Amino acid sequence: MKLPFSRRACAGLLAVTAVAALGFVPPAAASGELNLYSSRHYDTDERLYKDFEDKTGIKINRIEDKASVLIERIKAEGANSPADVLLTVDAGRLWAADQGGIFQPIKSDTLEAAVPANMRHPDGHWFAFSQRARLIFYDKADVSEPPQTYEALADPKYKGKVCARSGSNIYQLSLMASIIEAAGADAAKGWAEGLVANFARDPEGGDTDQLRAIVSGQCDIVISNSYYFGRAIRKDVDGLSGSTDGIGIVFPNQGDRGTHVNISGGGVVANAPNKENAIKFLEYLVSAQAQQYFAEGNDEYPVVAGTPLASSLDRMKDFKIDPVSITVYGKNQAKAQEIYNEVGYK
Repeated sequence: MKLPFSRRACAGLLAVTAVAALGFVPPAAASGELNLYSSRHYDTDERLYKDFEDKTGIKINRIEDKASVLIERIKAEGANSPADVLLTVDAGRLWAADQGGIFQPIKSDTLEAAVPANMRHPDGHWFAFSQRARLIFYDKADVSEPPQTYEALADPKYKGKVCARSGSNIYQLSLMASIIEAAGADAAKGWAEGLVANFARDPEGGDTDQLRAIVSGQCDIVISNSYYFGRAIRKDVDGLSGSTDGIGIVFPNQGDRGTHVNISGGGVVANAPNKENAIKFLEYLVSAQAQQYFAEGNDEYPVVAGTPLASSLDRMKDFKIDPVSITVYGKNQAKAQEIYNEVGYK
C-alpha cells in the first residue's frame, strides 16, 4: 500500500536523518556511483577500488567496519539503505547476512563461469572472490611426525603441543562446521574434546600470533590461514619474518576429503540503488587484473582457475581442496559453537 505523499516524504526524511546519524548520508542513485560496505581491511584493496573507478568511471563511496556491524547497519537502514554491495570474509558471515535478508539474487554469466559452483550461493545471492586455506604449521626442530589431518590434532601424542584461536572465532567455527559435515556431530564433538585436551595454552590472539608462538617456543603445532604465513614471507611481520624456514607446513586431509578453505566474497544488497553498477563491480572482482591483486597484494588464492599465484605462496600450492559447498559453514555454524561450548573450548 502506498503512503500519501506527505507521509512518504516524512518517512524518507526520517530515514535519511537516521542514516546521517550513523555518519553516512546516502547519495542519490546515480549511474556513476557505487555504495560499498566492506569488512575487508587490506591495503591492496585500494588498488582494486581505484582501478575499477578508472576503468568504469563509477565512483565508489565506501564504508568499512566489522561484518557484524555492517550487517546490522544494513538491516537498520532497511529499504532506505544506500548500500549496493556488501563484501566480507568467511562464508559463515555471508551465510548469516543472507539469512538476514541482506542480499538479492542476481544473474551474471561472467560470475557463474568464473566462480566454482561450491564457492557461490546456488541462487546467485553471493560469490567468492578469493580463497585462503586453513593449514597446520609446526616447529620443524621439535616435531618429527606432524599431524597429517585435522582429526589427528586430537591425537593424545600431541598433548601440550597445539595452539589455536578462540572457539568463537569465525575461522575456527567454519573449520568445525566442515568437520561436522564430513563426520557428523558426534565425531566432531570427540575431535573437539581431544583438541582442547592437547592445547599448550588457552586460546588467544589471531592467526599471526599462533605462528609467532612457534617461533617463541610456546607452541609446537598451530592452526592458521595460509595468507598470514605468506604475508610474513612477502613483508616484515614482527616476531615472524626471518624465522619462517623453521616452520613446517601440512596440507591436511590430502588422503581423503582435502584441505579446508574459506573465502572472501560478496553480493548485491537487496535494495541496492545502483544494482547495475553493483553487478559490474562484482564482475570486475573476477577479472584477471583483480584476481592478480588478490594473489600478489594479500597472499590469497585466487578463485578463478589459471590465475598465477604470488611467489609468497610457493611453499603453499598444489594441494587438494575439500570440494564441499561452503554454504555448510553457515548452516552448521550454530552447531559448531554449541559443540565448542560443550567441550570447554573457550
